[in-house]
Amino acid sequence: MLDKLAIARALREIGSLLELRGDNPFKARAYDNGARSLEKLTEDLGKLVDERRLTEIKGIGDALAAKISELFLTGRCAMLDELRAELPPGIVELSLVPDLGPKKIAALVTALGITGVADLKAACEAGRVRDVAGFGETSELKILDGIRRFESHEERMLLVHAVELGEELLAFVRQDAAVVQADLAGSLRRSKETVADLDIVVATDEPARVMDHFLKFPAMAKVEARGDTKCTARLSTGVQIDLRAVPPADYATALHHFTGSKEHHVRVRGIARDHGLTISEWGVTQISDGKKLDITDEKALYAAVGLPFIPPELRENEGEIEAALAGETFEDLIALGDLRGMVHCHTTYSDGKNSIAEMALAAEAMGMRYLTITDHSPTASYAGGLTIDRMLEQWDEIARVQELVKLKILRGTESDILADGALDFPDAILEKLDVVIASVHSRMKMDEDTMTRRLVGAMRQPVFKIWGHALGRLLLKREPFACRVEEVLDAAAASRAAIEVNGDPFRLDMEPRWLREARKRGLKFVISTDAHSVKALNNLRYGVGIARRGGVRRSEVLNALDVEGFRAAVNPATAGA
Repeated sequence: MLDKLAIARALREIGSLLELRGDNPFKARAYDNGARSLEKLTEDLGKLVDERRLTEIKGIGDALAAKISELFLTGRCAMLDELRAELPPGIVELSLVPDLGPKKIAALVTALGITGVADLKAACEAGRVRDVAGFGETSELKILDGIRRFESHEERMLLVHAVELGEELLAFVRQDAAVVQADLAGSLRRSKETVADLDIVVATDEPARVMDHFLKFPAMAKVEARGDTKCTARLSTGVQIDLRAVPPADYATALHHFTGSKEHHVRVRGIARDHGLTISEWGVTQISDGKKLDITDEKALYAAVGLPFIPPELRENEGEIEAALAGETFEDLIALGDLRGMVHCHTTYSDGKNSIAEMALAAEAMGMRYLTITDHSPTASYAGGLTIDRMLEQWDEIARVQELVKLKILRGTESDILADGALDFPDAILEKLDVVIASVHSRMKMDEDTMTRRLVGAMRQPVFKIWGHALGRLLLKREPFACRVEEVLDAAAASRAAIEVNGDPFRLDMEPRWLREARKRGLKFVISTDAHSVKALNNLRYGVGIARRGGVRRSEVLNALDVEGFRAAVNPATAGA
């Protein structure tokens, strides 16, 4: 007989194995959704099983209910046993290595008896993989590189997943009446692209009570440590959660301390010493007499050491301290509420899940003033790229849908950047659009020189274009492709181009260090959703987070303009001319 968390782990394994076997992805996802619902369950599982009421749980149908009952009553599941027997051992772990698909795994298992990542790494280092049919020395080196990336990312999760989980945890913690105030801290609060664990800071006069409540979170699996003010626990998924409970008077300094980063704190503490102060999680104290200052919020903390408030996203010791000491302030850092238009959206005309009308109505409901429809271009045939005739049909539909909504629908494309740097439609077509996003989707393994020439050539194309998901990275899966980024940014600044800050939480491209370099060159930005569905329009918040990490200001963001200003700024035929 298994408990709900053990059953949830079994359901997740079934889902992973089904996906690796090539089954319908929606079927595989149903098992993951069922596991999540089970983890949140507060009612007695045994009673639900006995009374055959499992289907009352959201996301659990008859098939899942049968598997859960089987696992609860017997501790086993015939389907899981069959999948384990059918598929190579260690396939779930091996599938997490970047660029190592099921066929390659099967070949290595058959030839070398690989049972996990450690086995695979040893085989590569011994030079045995290159002798397997279909592989070679180059393949072996790529697999080793993938293992290195797997090992470095193994304990991290995407920001979007951390936010979803963190907000659920935070809402649960705030339910306790002893909680005066509570917030998420750590790298999540700084909008880091990936997150290792979650931090929650709580203001309370009853820390023991708050920690007792925290540990009742439905998916809580294990208490790692517990003290008077700190509790560390793990969820059934393995994610570590640190909760810090402090008196209300110390909340601001504790939140600042546990938000990080360490490098930023070291600099701020050094400046504090120059002002005769010490800063810790427990407050700001005068060195001369030990008197504790009244710090009501983080603004007061920074003011005490002679600095303007530095937003969490900038706290990385990447130049924000020097800027603040030079008198710069950060009130005009771009914010979600500044954006007026939803940019880079796909529909059922290419690889989107929703129609033009559905996307337009959803964007309007979110308060947007305009929406750009930028389906793929012909070369992206795998994504349903539009021919010219199909694009003309889309323009007719945009005109029809425009009659149904108040927001302005703008005609655009996500044009592939071809191998020679050309764009994927003739200029005569591109110039008739409202917006052109130019992106690389193929041949990403070009060497640095070739890729740089390709991108510089694209930036020098005569139409105004927005450089889309600039370096092609997929977080935790694919590294940015090789190119001399500064050289491409120079070409963009000398030409007619802007930079996209891609809000797809699997991309978040380009990264903050390159956004800072783009700002130095006076380039403008567009914060996009790269939405392929109505739900993905919510990606905007993640694009804003990464833009803030790069120090992007409101005046530098083109879709913070009204529709007339935006159209003028990005018009392929006239913008920047």
